[in-house]
Amino acid sequence: MVEVAPTARPPVCKLMDYGKFKYENAQKAREARKNQTQTIIKEMKLRPKIDPHDYETKKGHVVRFLKAGDKVKVTIMFRGREQSRPELGFRLLQRLANDVTDLGFVETTPKQDGRNMTMVMAPHRNVKAEEKAAGRARPREEAAPVPASAPVPASAPVPASAPTPASTAPPAPTPKTAPTPKPAPTPKPAPTPAPPPRADASVGTPAG
Repeated sequence: MVEVAPTARPPVCKLMDYGKFKYENAQKAREARKNQTQTIIKEMKLRPKIDPHDYETKKGHVVRFLKAGDKVKVTIMFRGREQSRPELGFRLLQRLANDVTDLGFVETTPKQDGRNMTMVMAPHRNVKAEEKAAGRARPREEAAPVPASAPVPASAPVPASAPTPASTAPPAPTPKTAPTPKPAPTPKPAPTPAPPPRADASVGTPAG
């Protein structure tokens, strides 16, 4: 049971899941912080007798801060006898405001505070809107795929040069020689007849 309207008479309670109720409240608070714009004040310090080159550098920083949608607090620091000449600081602040009038306006007029003179400048609303639009466009540009470059057409093939005709005619083929006839086979000699059997001398002559 969660008390949803404690100031009512009688108080109003509701049966719900307390964990879900806390989660929904945290989501609403997160969305409110996301839509809330946080103002950042940058500070830039100058001297009454600033060099022209240094002045251009400081003015460049002020321009960068205003383009980013931030406020700028410009401080003129006086030292020694410079405190008796506050108009020098006032003129310098007026000059700076006129130089960046396209990007911002004077929110707090110059005022003396001890040894310092301060002035606050704020960017125009259109500058803030352009900066927000640029911040949203950057992630889209990074996520967009890079288009592939068109293929380079291949150069036409170079035609092969015609073969140069030979200066001399090719040699005539060598005529093949007739095969050598094989010699006639030699007839084999007739076999020698075996000698007749020899009479045995040991056989005696018959008696007469």
